[in-house]
Amino acid sequence: MAEYNPILSAPQGANKKPKRVGRGSSSGLGTTAGKGNKGQQSRSGGKTYVGFEGGQMPLYRRIARKGFSNYPFKKEYVCINVELLETKFNDGETVNKASLVEKGFISSKSNSMVKVLGNGEITKKLTVEVDKVSASAKEKIEKAGGSVKTAESKAE
Repeated sequence: MAEYNPILSAPQGANKKPKRVGRGSSSGLGTTAGKGNKGQQSRSGGKTYVGFEGGQMPLYRRIARKGFSNYPFKKEYVCINVELLETKFNDGETVNKASLVEKGFISSKSNSMVKVLGNGEITKKLTVEVDKVSASAKEKIEKAGGSVKTAESKAE
């Protein structure tokens, strides 16, 4: 049998036995099982929802809804750096949403747009066709001999 090693054992009081609720009167938590007598919390399923104020009209319903939220119209971008394009793509390849899904950069179910950022260096000649490209990324891609087409430039 292995020797006792104080370094590998838990300190005194770290591991407690779980409370065994509702196991008879001698357990100390019998009869009402630590829930007290009567009332909503003592019943099974007796919970309230977040924001419940005892039947009073909750604050979130008392306050008027005002203003405008841009949330439904928010545009989400998946950002990909130039250094990742350098590692995963070969010379002369096209970088678009389909090729990024194929290489595992983005999910096929993803509805977000793609933006290329300029972190890192690139030496390969790539054709980049995405929704947005930062100025530094565009400069680096064109410097390497590649070309950049964005959704904004297609609209013009």
